[in-house]
Amino acid sequence: MIDLIIKNAKVATASDLFICDIGVDKEKIVFLEKNSLKEAKRIIDAKNQYVLPGGVDGHCHLDQRTKDGTEMSDNFESGSRSAAFGGTTTIMPFAIQFKGESLRKIIDEYHTRANDQSYIDYTFHPIISDASSKVIGQELPAMVKDGYTHFKIYMTYEDLQLNDREILDTLEAAGREKAVVMIHAENYECLKWLTEKLEAEGKTDPVHHSDSRPGVVESEATNRAIALSRITKTPILFVHVSDREAIETIRNAQNKGYKIYAETCPQYLFLKRDDLKKDNFEGAKYICSPPPRDPENQKYVWNGIQNGTFDILSSDHAPFNFKGDKGKMINGDKTPFKNIPNGVPGLETRLPLLFSEGVLGKKISINKFVEVTSTNPAKIYGLYPKKGTISIGSDADIVIWDTGIEKKIKNSDLHHDTDYTPYEGMTVKCWPGTVISRGNVVVEDGKLLGKKGFGKFLKSEISNYVY
Repeated sequence: MIDLIIKNAKVATASDLFICDIGVDKEKIVFLEKNSLKEAKRIIDAKNQYVLPGGVDGHCHLDQRTKDGTEMSDNFESGSRSAAFGGTTTIMPFAIQFKGESLRKIIDEYHTRANDQSYIDYTFHPIISDASSKVIGQELPAMVKDGYTHFKIYMTYEDLQLNDREILDTLEAAGREKAVVMIHAENYECLKWLTEKLEAEGKTDPVHHSDSRPGVVESEATNRAIALSRITKTPILFVHVSDREAIETIRNAQNKGYKIYAETCPQYLFLKRDDLKKDNFEGAKYICSPPPRDPENQKYVWNGIQNGTFDILSSDHAPFNFKGDKGKMINGDKTPFKNIPNGVPGLETRLPLLFSEGVLGKKISINKFVEVTSTNPAKIYGLYPKKGTISIGSDADIVIWDTGIEKKIKNSDLHHDTDYTPYEGMTVKCWPGTVISRGNVVVEDGKLLGKKGFGKFLKSEISNYVY
């Protein structure tokens, strides 16, 4: 007798759609059969609802250290709990290195932060901000060998940015090790110049965050990063791409055969620049980088998902409370935009928003949904086919979706520890009903059944998708 059978499942993968029964035993999927007569300790009737692989969120920030006195409102316990309620069964937070620090030391520290805290499986993206010869020549190769095969670098933020020479050195080393390099592409000198100009004019309200980071700041850095990638012949992946020109630049490079990959996020599909204009400092809730663009720009983001420019849709969950002195109001409700912490929460709402508007709204297929939210991140970050699909031998990370419903998003109903959601009041027509991680029911009928600490750390392989 096996552990679990999910009957009458309308299974969707990145390539197929079929109805079957799913057999689960010892945390793995052991059969996909029609009208199975096998016995199980538990049987769940999916009632012909969509049954999809658990979401893989390839970009989120949890319990991440800062230097400005702010504190993230979600740690591994609350963040993983929220992710599970939203249908995500694998998360990839960042382990941030500040200049002068050892990569090994910061990875060890983040293991301490995550140990016995997560409800679901997780891995880390190290952030490399110190491209010294020791870090690049010794620590990076050792890191990759130990199963950290993907990392992030920045072209902006004074404490994190690498200059072009440092990026070239880092890309060359990454290419040798076949590591995936994620890039935050914004021109720091341009946005710094614009910020100082706006400040001199007394324009410090939240909406001017957007004015300090116009699309050209993103597209210039995107074009430059592609040039550096071409010089070193190393693939790169752009994170949280928002702007029409940047999207076009990436698409052109892909069409020429360069190994350029890209991610976007719900904030560029559902939020807009005018949200930053809201009264009573409410606009601060929508500050993230790059900032939300105008509604016309959203069409280009949707098109980028449809035509394959975007490989991944991640949350970029970067949670800071709106109230209190450790988050958005670190200096009160007159905090200048440059001092408001960047980021919006979104782990729990990522999948319902895209499923509702994308799949049920007939903008994308169910297969494309699975591809960009689960399969591709698992492939790119070296976790496939253990994660990211429903197939025999894969981990039994499975979500049974409730569709044909109407649910208004309310922060009071969400399960993170952040005091707001930027998607407050938006209506979705679906929600994860049953969420299963490695064969164990974590969430069912709106109730948390999983155990804190059940989630395991995942070592990553070299990505065949990228290399």
